[in-house]
Amino acid sequence: MSYAYAAVAHHVSRLIVTAGACPLDEDGVVVAVGDVAGQTERVMTNLRLALQAAQADLTDVIKTTVYVSSHRREDLHAAWSVVRRHFGDHDPPGTLLGVAVLGYPHQLVEVEAVAALP
Repeated sequence: MSYAYAAVAHHVSRLIVTAGACPLDEDGVVVAVGDVAGQTERVMTNLRLALQAAQADLTDVIKTTVYVSSHRREDLHAAWSVVRRHFGDHDPPGTLLGVAVLGYPHQLVEVEAVAALP
């Protein structure tokens, strides 16, 4: 598995820093309870919406941090696989962490991102 360790943002005029995108639906309810991949799908949808609100998209992301509330590597891999699929050929450096707990009841995944625009 290849891994991007660094990104260089040349001629940046705008830096966009997102809070952690959570697996919440339009009513603020955690979706896909117990399903790491399902929650990650919603997280990535919500992250893309946050970026688009700032006139950016996933292709502008230069760094991610993926938090998974699990001690199982299989769960971390499941989340990372969904994140990587959403980024496609764009490969920003990212950090993947297993953590004890996240902010919402039943929340398993959260993704932060930093994007740069010329």
